[in-house]
Amino acid sequence: MAQKKGPTKGSGGKHRNKLRGKGPTPKAEDRVYHKAYKAKKAAERHTRADPRLAARRRVAKFTSDSDDLVIGRNAVLEALRVSVPASTLYVAARLEHDDRTREIMRLAGIQGLHILEADRLEMDRIAKGGHHQGVIMKAQPFQYSSLNELADRAERKARAMQEASNESARINARPLFIALDGVTDPQNLGAVIRSAAAFGANGVILPERRSASVTAAAWKVSAGAAAHMPIARVVNLTKAIEGLKERGYYAVGLDGSGSKEVGQTGFETDPLIVVLGSEGKGLSRLTREACDCIAGIPMTSMVESLNASVAAGITLYAVARARREAAQGRSLQQK
Repeated sequence: MAQKKGPTKGSGGKHRNKLRGKGPTPKAEDRVYHKAYKAKKAAERHTRADPRLAARRRVAKFTSDSDDLVIGRNAVLEALRVSVPASTLYVAARLEHDDRTREIMRLAGIQGLHILEADRLEMDRIAKGGHHQGVIMKAQPFQYSSLNELADRAERKARAMQEASNESARINARPLFIALDGVTDPQNLGAVIRSAAAFGANGVILPERRSASVTAAAWKVSAGAAAHMPIARVVNLTKAIEGLKERGYYAVGLDGSGSKEVGQTGFETDPLIVVLGSEGKGLSRLTREACDCIAGIPMTSMVESLNASVAAGITLYAVARARREAAQGRSLQQK
């Protein structure tokens, strides 16, 4: 029987796979044989060769947005002189040296910093627009202590001095901390640290939020005292004060509207926390409520408030004087 010519019933299914769609047509720039693809590759090569972008890629390998940078010849030299902890010194290529840069290189070598040379574009990128004068230093993050470490260390010192025959030494060894509530200026913080070291405080307490950190700027203002003064950062300042009060401490808040004068609160010879607020807002409500009393610094009506670091220095001096007078009074009673 001869096969019938022409279309056969159901013949449309024989080549069904060839009838399936192949998806959308690729863009011209994604087709390797198209001139748009070649143009795109040429543009990418040109972009990679851009010196600004190349500098950005190189800088990204060594720096981050969170780095604490000291920028400029005078600033870097002062930081090195007070031994601000640092890791790297960036120096511009073909830098014209003067007395400052020669001293910077000498101190950087003594302190074991990594010295890296960078071109102008890289230096501008690292400095983020700052006037670097060909010298930038990257400081190391400050190592904070825990609040328990500060309290344990201060109390061990106080117990060791209990056996001293000198009454003044026993009273002055009683723990003394200064806590800052809302002080956001690193230079103010540095000055407070310096005053705390000058008057024998056992440590400084900072909240993690809405507070300055110990940066290179704070370290410089402290004149190196930050190297010897333990500093703790706490999540909640109010709870930190309450925790120390459970260990036998008293808290004296500083405010112009205080009912007592600094140095005359009656708590000076006890384990003590002096709490300072910011110059503008002062102590927060919860921090004020956690204090045992609020004390003020007597001054004329011409000045509404004092800088936090100035107030800290006056208050710490008043505490030191009260402790000294108490020790002298007890010595006279014993005689």
